[in-house]
Amino acid sequence: MKYFIIAGEQSGDLHGSNLVKELKKNDQNGDIRCWGGDLMESAGARLLIHYRQASFMGFVEVAKNLGTIRKFMVLCKQQIIEFSPDVVILIDYPGFNLRIAEFASSSGFRVFYYISPKLWAWKEKRVEKVRKYVDRMYIIFPFEVDFYKKHGIKVEYRGNPLLDETEMKLKGFSQKDEIRKSLGLGNKPVIALLAGSRKSEVKNILPRMTEAAIHFPDYQFVLAGVKDLPDALYFKVIGNFPVRLIKDKTYEILYISEAALVKSGTATLEAALFNVPQVVCFRADILSILIAWVVIKVRFISLVNLIAGYEAVKELIQFALNKKNIVAELGAVLPGGSKRNRIFDDYKKVREILGPAGASERVAEDMVKRMKDLKM
Repeated sequence: MKYFIIAGEQSGDLHGSNLVKELKKNDQNGDIRCWGGDLMESAGARLLIHYRQASFMGFVEVAKNLGTIRKFMVLCKQQIIEFSPDVVILIDYPGFNLRIAEFASSSGFRVFYYISPKLWAWKEKRVEKVRKYVDRMYIIFPFEVDFYKKHGIKVEYRGNPLLDETEMKLKGFSQKDEIRKSLGLGNKPVIALLAGSRKSEVKNILPRMTEAAIHFPDYQFVLAGVKDLPDALYFKVIGNFPVRLIKDKTYEILYISEAALVKSGTATLEAALFNVPQVVCFRADILSILIAWVVIKVRFISLVNLIAGYEAVKELIQFALNKKNIVAELGAVLPGGSKRNRIFDDYKKVREILGPAGASERVAEDMVKRMKDLKM
């Protein structure tokens, strides 16, 4: 069978790569083409467009690049028509993918959606597009079952793919001292900085994170950078602060860290699954944040808190993300801090709610089975 998969960002590439591997196990002759990244290509999909070319975040950045986004939309539609897949599989990335869902469904293609857009957070009315144009929605958070049920859409929770990835990584890691040595780090305990994978995130969030470094001289601050962003961008922000940049070793850095400052998003759940106490950080341009305050409906921005249903980890948003607050909250989650043990207990509850690993395998099996049943 033929599969056309669209992932528009780094996390989508990660989950898409695991899905590709499992699809190939269940359909050895499957022809998979994708919009994604290096990981999906390495897993066996034919990469048509890299997410770096088409990934824009925030209201302002999207508005500035509307012309480019339209061109990519036209190109994607053309490629789907030319390939004529048995199914179009969309991974998160709602601004782009919901439009593709409408096009694909209207053009007679079956549409599966893996990793639901965060419709429960904002633009809830877009759930009608899911009802009309998506044949099967595969969710990755248990609380999404009730959200879709409220709208009369039946979905099933089959696990969260981050559990697969983190479990696999943890099993393959050597001793912490060996990893520390391989990264060229000294003996001081590590505080990880996860500032996001986009230029705008690094520019807005990282400066506040780095300011904390001089207040914890007994620790070494390690920035988990991404290879898609230039070193010059990171070093311009780091300046003279004692922060070490290491690229594309996020999981290794988390594994050896005592605590972390984490940009809101998928990384908050990754830190929790690695059992690293964290402080969640978010800051954006003023226009984007004003719009967000109007339209976003959820109480929390951290996945950890959304899954737990309460504030398990501290969120510092916009003007609250300042040196004074960061230093206070980071100190509270480091060894000897007042919040550290409670965070460990809350992480345990989050893992229990998410359930066992194996989501990628279960989702791929269901996708292939449904497609085969339709062909019978």
